[in-house]
Amino acid sequence: MIVSVSRRCDIPRFQFKWFMERLNEGFSDVANPYNPKQIKRVSLLPAAGGDDKADNVEAFVFWTREPENILANTEELEKRGFRFYVMVTVTGYPAELEPDAPDTSKVLDNMKKLSEKIGQDRVIWRYDPVILTSITNEDFHQKNFDFLARELAGSVRRVIISIYDEYPAAKKRLELQKLEPRDIQPELLGVLAKSAQAAGMEIQTCAEKEDFSSLGIKNGACIDAALLNKLWGIENTNKDKNQRPYCLCCKSVDIGAYGTCDAHCIYCYAAR
Repeated sequence: MIVSVSRRCDIPRFQFKWFMERLNEGFSDVANPYNPKQIKRVSLLPAAGGDDKADNVEAFVFWTREPENILANTEELEKRGFRFYVMVTVTGYPAELEPDAPDTSKVLDNMKKLSEKIGQDRVIWRYDPVILTSITNEDFHQKNFDFLARELAGSVRRVIISIYDEYPAAKKRLELQKLEPRDIQPELLGVLAKSAQAAGMEIQTCAEKEDFSSLGIKNGACIDAALLNKLWGIENTNKDKNQRPYCLCCKSVDIGAYGTCDAHCIYCYAAR
């Protein structure tokens, strides 16, 4: 079983003490986001091989904006027998969009240190979402993405991008900020792709219908069956049917809860 930590909130940044407590207990009780009375108990014991793989943790996939706590506990997690890779969202957006984002320079430094510890394949950069507004226009994205790519060159091998999708709550928050997202043209994505490639990174999209392969961008998966197989020989070819239609992630179990993240990003689908 692959455990996602978490699409719904930034557990590594804000709830890592809780997470480690749950590891000590060996399980986490997770409420169904659409039916809070329905509780599922998720094993947080490491899979030792054999028949227990279906129920125990074959690998964690962490999602975060600040990997500091993972960096500090890498040895502890590995000592316990857990395998994991880490996706770190770094956008460098203005505070109007990300009022409680961590310091970008510190995050970049922690990503580099984490890469030195666990390897470039296990630290993935997310530039997500790509949102075009009056304060994040084409020129902003070209310069900002190129700067971040150059900073992370040699520390990560993959960058994941996604185009902003409009959700009702996020739309209202953006309207209050007088920020109206505009459509993104392929030319901008082509520029980002060139910056990624110049930094030695593979660039892929997340849950996009469009095919941008002509720009050098492939449709990819965040919880990636191919990567899990490459890193640890984990075979997980079942598509996660609980995700968006164009999501290519393999099956996993998420232990987060919507509406519990303290980052308060204006555009976020998981914020309430």
